[in-house]
Amino acid sequence: MLIHEQKNNNFVSKQDDFGKNNKNNDIQTFVTDSDEEIVFGGMTSLSGILHGIASGCSDRRILRVFFDRERVKKKEKEYRYLTAQAQTYGFSLQMTDREYLDAITTGTTHGGIVAVCSKRTFPSLEDAWRSSSLPFSKSDGFHVLLEGIEDPYNFGYTLRSLYAAGVDGVILSPRNWMAVAGTVAKSSAGASEQLPIAIADPVEAIGLYRKQGYRIVCAGIRDSVSMYQADLKVPLLLIVGGEKRGISSSVLSICDMIVRIDYGRAFKGSLSAASAATVLAFEILHQNSIKNSEDVR
Repeated sequence: MLIHEQKNNNFVSKQDDFGKNNKNNDIQTFVTDSDEEIVFGGMTSLSGILHGIASGCSDRRILRVFFDRERVKKKEKEYRYLTAQAQTYGFSLQMTDREYLDAITTGTTHGGIVAVCSKRTFPSLEDAWRSSSLPFSKSDGFHVLLEGIEDPYNFGYTLRSLYAAGVDGVILSPRNWMAVAGTVAKSSAGASEQLPIAIADPVEAIGLYRKQGYRIVCAGIRDSVSMYQADLKVPLLLIVGGEKRGISSSVLSICDMIVRIDYGRAFKGSLSAASAATVLAFEILHQNSIKNSEDVR
C-alpha cells in the first residue's frame, strides 16, 4: 500500500523564461500547489529533496526549478550546481523574476529558488519492512512513531531534530501528514525529504516492532521513569505525541515503558512535541554512543 500526499489549488504552467514579460494581473493566476504538483521554496528544501532522491528514501521527482535571474551572479555556485543536477535528474531550470516566485510560494523566503515537484508516496510499514533499500527492519534500529502532531511547523521541527539525532526511520499514522509538504520541508531544513517515512496504525506498528525484539518507549508523565534512569539502548521504538491529543490510551497501555523529561524547576506546562522529541532523541543517541564506545574497548 502506498500513501500519497494530497494537495489543493492550482499551478500553471511552463515557459523557458518565466515571468519576464508577465508584469500584469496574469501573474496572480500562478498559485502554489495542484493535485499533482507541489511547490518548494528555497535551496535548503531543494537540497533535501535531491538528497532524498539520491538515497532512495523518496520517490519524489523534481519537475521544474525556477531561478531569479537577478540573483544568478550572487548565487553562481547554486546555479552551477542546479544546472548539473538538472542534467542528472532531467528537470528544467528556468529563469524568472522575484514577482513570479513570490506569487507561487507562501511567503517570500524562497531566496530566489523555487522547485515544482511531484508528490511523494509513503509505503505502508509492512511494505517498508520488506524493502531492502529502507532501514525499517534493522535489528538494532532506532525508530520513532509520531502520533497526534498537527501543526506543520512543529512537525517539521520535530523531523529536523530526529534526523540530526540519527533516527533510522519515522512512522506516521494513516492520515494526510504532508498536506503542506513545502512548509514541512522548510521548517525541517530539508530533513523531511531525507528521512525514511512509513505509514502504519500505531498499535499494529508496535506489534510488528515487538516481534522483532524492539522495546516500545512512550514519552509521558503518568507512571513514568526519568529518561536519565531509563535504559534506552537500541533496538528501540520511541513514541511521541502532540501537545493537544498526546499519545492515545490504546498505545500507552501496551508500551514497555513511559519516560519523562525532568525539568530544572517547578513547571506545570508541557514541552512542544518538537522539543520533547529533540531531548529524548539526543538522550537515546547519547546512551547508545556510550554503549558503542564500551563495545569498542
